[in-house]
Amino acid sequence: MYLRPRYRLLRNISSILFKPRNPLTSCLHLEGCCPELTEGEPKLLMTDVRMKLHEIVGASKIWREHLKSAEERSSLSSPPVESQDSLPLRSMKDSYLEVFLPLGSQPLLREKYLNVHNLVRFGRILEDLDSFGVLISYTHAKTDSPRSPFSIVTALVDEIDLVQNVILPDCDLKFSGHVTWVGRSSMEVQMHILQYQNGTFLPVIDATFVMVARDTSNKSPAFINPLKTESPEEEILFRQGDLNKATRTAMKRTSLLKTAPNEDERKIIHEMFLETLDDKTISFHSRILPSNSVWMEDTKLKSLEICHPQERNIFNKIFGGFLMRKAFELAWATACVYGGSRPSAAAVDDILFQRPVEIGALLYLSAQVCYTKGEYIQVRVHCTVVDPVTKERNTTNIFHFTLVSEKKVMQVFPKSYGESMLYLDGKRHFEARFNKDQN
Repeated sequence: MYLRPRYRLLRNISSILFKPRNPLTSCLHLEGCCPELTEGEPKLLMTDVRMKLHEIVGASKIWREHLKSAEERSSLSSPPVESQDSLPLRSMKDSYLEVFLPLGSQPLLREKYLNVHNLVRFGRILEDLDSFGVLISYTHAKTDSPRSPFSIVTALVDEIDLVQNVILPDCDLKFSGHVTWVGRSSMEVQMHILQYQNGTFLPVIDATFVMVARDTSNKSPAFINPLKTESPEEEILFRQGDLNKATRTAMKRTSLLKTAPNEDERKIIHEMFLETLDDKTISFHSRILPSNSVWMEDTKLKSLEICHPQERNIFNKIFGGFLMRKAFELAWATACVYGGSRPSAAAVDDILFQRPVEIGALLYLSAQVCYTKGEYIQVRVHCTVVDPVTKERNTTNIFHFTLVSEKKVMQVFPKSYGESMLYLDGKRHFEARFNKDQN
């Protein structure tokens, strides 16, 4: 959601850190099958990523053994580091990885990613991006120990931009990425997805995640290896990371939860309010809906998920990628019902993981259209977790999705002051993305 140039670095550097367990031996769809998968050295596949993460952390793949693996991990001693300066420097190429998702080469794998329109499920891609970002972070923080003393999790999805709205189901995908900025215990990871079509790789998705490193018990921040730059392009990326952090801090200060709308925003809300008043009455309480419009309160869709252990991550919490997938699919359904046609994902931004979701919890998701413009629909998904025993409720995530419909959609109108703030917040998120595309 922030204005920044895109730099695709280090894509031609082969990763030598990992070897896949299941190299491909044949190609069934030549037009969509990347030759890199069948020629030369074996490549790392997306199915290997979760396996590598289990090995790095020492997590058990069997749920009934999770307590034992947690005890074993708690016995690991975190490195006695008093300052970040005592850790070895890392370069951007040290964390660079490439991973292939062979949709064109493995029809059985393709089935997992298909939606009802015979296209790739974007929610599945969100899951893969989350896992890939964590693996890149562990690569940056690689130690001599067979098991990493760090607990690295996704703190924020800064933005995900779709260069193409459609991802073909029978063409191989290549994920690439590396760490571009490092703070004390946090790091920014930029990832790119390309799809092999007609003999070349075409850009599909650009994503920026912020990861945080914690100690073995996952309770306190842990110093992470500092990052050195080795070229002017890398220096620009690193400075952009500083700018992104400053921008996020500034946005927190100007959040509508803390400060009043600016003058232009107040005028917009008042004009929309006047547009809904009934001319036949002299009353602020008589409200009518303008033509070709929908009340915001009528755009909600909700869902409930029981958090089963099959959706756990390597730290026995609910996998963040699963939360993103469920939130996006609800947002997609909301936009589909609202627009009356099949929408496509355009952008994702500003997803903050406020607290972990425990296994066994009840996950309530509420989606609502909060802003519209032309064919675009801005959907906000509020995620609440409930402990079924104590009845305690906590907000875990707020998701912001920009979707584009096949036709122009009706304008959404807020009725209450709270809905007006949702409208302005959605407008801010949409315009931040739209203005970035214009630059």
